[in-house]
Amino acid sequence: MDAGVAQSQARIIVPPAQSMVALLGAGDEFLRVIERDIPQAQILARGNEIHVEGDPIDVGLVEQLVGEMLAVLRTGQPLSTESVERSIILLREGMHPAEVLSTNILSSRGRTIRAKTLNQKKYVDAIDANTITFGIGPAGTGKTYLAVAKAVQALQAKRISRIILTRPAVEAGERLGFLPGTLSDKIDPYLRPLYDALHDMIDPESIPRLMTGGTIEVAPLAYMRGRTLNDAFIILDEAQNTSAEQMKMFLTRLGFGSTMVVTGDVTQVDLPAGMQSGLRVVEDILLGIDDVAFCRLTSSDVVRHRLVGRIVDAYGKHEAMRSPQ
Repeated sequence: MDAGVAQSQARIIVPPAQSMVALLGAGDEFLRVIERDIPQAQILARGNEIHVEGDPIDVGLVEQLVGEMLAVLRTGQPLSTESVERSIILLREGMHPAEVLSTNILSSRGRTIRAKTLNQKKYVDAIDANTITFGIGPAGTGKTYLAVAKAVQALQAKRISRIILTRPAVEAGERLGFLPGTLSDKIDPYLRPLYDALHDMIDPESIPRLMTGGTIEVAPLAYMRGRTLNDAFIILDEAQNTSAEQMKMFLTRLGFGSTMVVTGDVTQVDLPAGMQSGLRVVEDILLGIDDVAFCRLTSSDVVRHRLVGRIVDAYGKHEAMRSPQ
């Protein structure tokens, strides 16, 4: 550290009821994350005390972080290297990580589903506050997964009577008719990501019964035409592959007591050349209309393997270099 820079010190007392191992991780793995991501603070843990010295801003950040980590542990949730990393990011964005990371959406099959980033929390809150919410961002940001979780939560709370999951099968184009098998066999591969999310949240054995009874419907977008969808939670996935006309058709299916969530990635359009994506134009059309929200997620919200975020960024830079100026 530079001798000329003002230094700060802090002494943090960890309550006796709280395990230092739970706070700092086995083999101090969480402590190493903190030292790596907040390098201008020297941290020494001894007994139930944590001593911090260094740059005043970083020392204050460590103090806040430890307080937030303790708050998460008090909820009964364990910490992880990922949650500590995300907590540091959230604190630097002016948020309270414990509020973001400990708000449960759904508990199912021994696991809890919750937002893990600030933008994900804003997205989930927007779904609660609006009738129609658009979640726009790259793969792995939880757009579809969190929307399905909110749908299952609404169904369990009896706020809606059915869940409708739909996406365009545009990737198949006219080739759909040439694929072997029944119509269901042909379209199922394009709906598989929606089934996968459902299987994470609902007992797989009960899904066929719920689908047979009409409580859950998973169908191509073309099946929505001409319908009015009342008392439903409706999710349109892969919406970047809708035309402007299809997007209008879908949005006007909205019935009384229903919620709609539209998800997509405007950088991954599979439409034929010359056809405009309905997701790309809808914000210009609907922006400013009450009860409609647009939420943007970025590579920093990717909650898959951390390498996925780097891949998304790398492809974004590559595409930007190829695009005409």
